[in-house]
Amino acid sequence: MVQEKRMIESFMKYVQIASPSKKEKEFADVIKKELELLGFEIYVDQAGEKVGSNTGNIIARWEGNSKKEPILFSCHLDTVPPGENIKPIRKEGKIISNGNTILGADDKAGIAALIEALKTVKEKNIEHGTIEVVLTICEEIGLFGIRNLAFDKLRSKKAYVLDSEGKTGKIVVQGPGENDLEIKVFGKAAHAGIAPEQGISAIQVAAHAISKMNLLRIDEETTANIGIIHGGEATNVVTPEIHIEAEARSQDEKKLERQTQHMIGCFEQAAQKFGAKVQIKKAREYSSFQIGKEEKIVQTVQKACETIGIKAYTQRSGGGSDTNIFNEYGIQAVNLATGEGNPHTKEEYIEIEDFINTAKMIVEIIRLA
Repeated sequence: MVQEKRMIESFMKYVQIASPSKKEKEFADVIKKELELLGFEIYVDQAGEKVGSNTGNIIARWEGNSKKEPILFSCHLDTVPPGENIKPIRKEGKIISNGNTILGADDKAGIAALIEALKTVKEKNIEHGTIEVVLTICEEIGLFGIRNLAFDKLRSKKAYVLDSEGKTGKIVVQGPGENDLEIKVFGKAAHAGIAPEQGISAIQVAAHAISKMNLLRIDEETTANIGIIHGGEATNVVTPEIHIEAEARSQDEKKLERQTQHMIGCFEQAAQKFGAKVQIKKAREYSSFQIGKEEKIVQTVQKACETIGIKAYTQRSGGGSDTNIFNEYGIQAVNLATGEGNPHTKEEYIEIEDFINTAKMIVEIIRLA
């Protein structure tokens, strides 16, 4: 039903249009034209002005030809580096890059599959309710696009996010919440060779705190990591200040708060032990979500996959995505795999069979929803 050759050609075209975070406009304009030709009304919100991108999020609506409830499909426009001058290659049932860049299947595979599915719905005159499409900016650098999305423009209460790696049929029904920590440790400068006892090493304080900390895999639902440490100017100076960035994630909100407070407590206790000071900022990156397998949105995807002859399965994710934010705003959302593998690396690829199945699955979701 879907036109495989056209779909692959579109994907090849899309990935060759650079769209790094905050510079998505060229690619966004191409997709806007495609949606307009399909009959969508287009609105570009003000998120770009708020986050420093050269375009806002795209919100598109195609009025239904039936009384079915509206549904929403979402992908993100931006890609991670190195994403300039991508040269896609078709090889042994996959599409890969030439090895010098990422491929950009995250998330242009989702976009290409969605556009092909929508073309098919129009060409085959398939009955559908109102379809909304949200294409976000700056997802890869902190979900900044969706955080500033004009949610008041949306009617849908269910969203299918096309932004997960793995074989088509995977339904992400659970995702973690994340807290970010920004820590500044203030010690006291002194000459490290002449009078080190007069100083307080911020590095030593932080090292002591981190040595007492539970990190990485805490349990099957919880992780924590110290990601960035900055500080120090010379080896002959007792370091007076360092800056640290850390995170904690968990599927369970109580565990998330417990892990976060444990990390904060380790820094506070270390500062007290050495006579230093510590300043800690805690920020909620996103909240956890969990969708029951019995929910209609999950059942719809399972039936769509069954219709096209593939197996659907549910899974939880250790990462955050726009899916988390949709759920926070009361729009029930699941994240669906597109056949992509090795995201954020030069070894990224898309399995062509899964890629084609993603478009077929979307058509069936529209038919069944």
